[in-house]
Amino acid sequence: MTIVNKKEPLILFLGDIIFFIVALWITLFVRYFEIPTMANLESHMAPFSILFVVWVISFYVAGLYKKHTLILKSSLPKILFNTQITNIFVAILFFYFIPYFSIAPKTNLFIYLVVSSLLIYSWRLYIFNFVTPRQKQNAILISRGEEMRELEHEINNNDRYSFNFSSVFDLDNASEGNLDKKIIEDIEISGASIIVANFNDNETDVLLPKLYKFIFMKAQFIDTHEIYEYIFDRVPLSMTNYSWFIENIHAGNKIAYDFLKRSMDLLIATFLFIITLILYPFVALAIWLETKTNPFIVQERVGKDNKIIKLYKFRSMTSNDNGKWVTEDDNRITKVGKVIRGSRIDELPQLINVLKGDISLIGPRPDIKGNFDRLENELPYYTIRNVVKPGLSGWAQTHQEIPPQSIEETKIRLSYDLFYIKNRSFVLDIKIALQTLKTLISRTGK
Repeated sequence: MTIVNKKEPLILFLGDIIFFIVALWITLFVRYFEIPTMANLESHMAPFSILFVVWVISFYVAGLYKKHTLILKSSLPKILFNTQITNIFVAILFFYFIPYFSIAPKTNLFIYLVVSSLLIYSWRLYIFNFVTPRQKQNAILISRGEEMRELEHEINNNDRYSFNFSSVFDLDNASEGNLDKKIIEDIEISGASIIVANFNDNETDVLLPKLYKFIFMKAQFIDTHEIYEYIFDRVPLSMTNYSWFIENIHAGNKIAYDFLKRSMDLLIATFLFIITLILYPFVALAIWLETKTNPFIVQERVGKDNKIIKLYKFRSMTSNDNGKWVTEDDNRITKVGKVIRGSRIDELPQLINVLKGDISLIGPRPDIKGNFDRLENELPYYTIRNVVKPGLSGWAQTHQEIPPQSIEETKIRLSYDLFYIKNRSFVLDIKIALQTLKTLISRTGK
């Protein structure tokens, strides 16, 4: 590691303090629309300095002084957002429940939180690179599978990353012998300071005793899964095994999260059901005029814990889907069906399922029973997606423009679903909801 890398945490810390102070100055200027006087600045500096200390500790706990955060910059918005939520809570407690100081800056505090968040985000993501310009670091990649090649191509063909892979070692070739010697020689020759490896792979376990010594040479070890997930927003399936699932997938309840999620489901589903109810007679009439059949259908789908649930939909096909792949040019789709499927109006009755608790607004889409029976036999670990309640929209739906129409596309959907299950949170649910809304608006515009 270079001298610059060793100083990065200190530079980040000093930059945070400077921008905390600058944010306070800007806040007072915006609030009173005049250059802050020293007396005014000092009266605010005392209480805010205590907050600065608390916030720095909060940043440290969140990992914002680790070099890992700099390498994986795509994680910064999420980390900063979550940390600032904590900081806001601390600030409210400090100013309104500990009335020690003579100021209670309701407006100032609000302005300050907005300004400081923008400055810290800009500092971390953009300004830091100008303060500490550096060449890309050499790294080596030790893994296997198609995702390994995706990762190599993305990193080595994109200037936004602060490192590149000087060498890639495929664990599928480990049986050829001398792989450990080749890796050691490459690290020593290239001076690689970052070692990215699949630590859940049995072949990697054999290499670890030889790689151990590079800890003392300040090399940084990062799991392939972690970088892949940050870059592609999905789990690399070819790099997973049973131990990975046991370590990362938790089916247990998260009391606070589950309460917030269910509350959001009830509030939003009730609101949407009421305002869209006016569409029901018009959609139903259009379907009946074309098909002369019941405009509503009930599908058997697989829900949480692989239990069968009955999902309500507007009819969009001349016959119920029995588990076959449905393409956009499927001749079973009616003319009205094409319109309501494209706008997702056909799924409006599923709001009733949300209110009943069969599904959530956000979660992996539930499979039709016929599809599930086939896919659980063809794809390893496929049933793991049902450890959580399915949803109207999910992480996969916001990243895949059309539903999967092949095994390969279903694998990609599964990798997105696993990412959601592993990282599910109320913030991620809101992000998916907003992305879904954006997608629906863009489709309507078309």
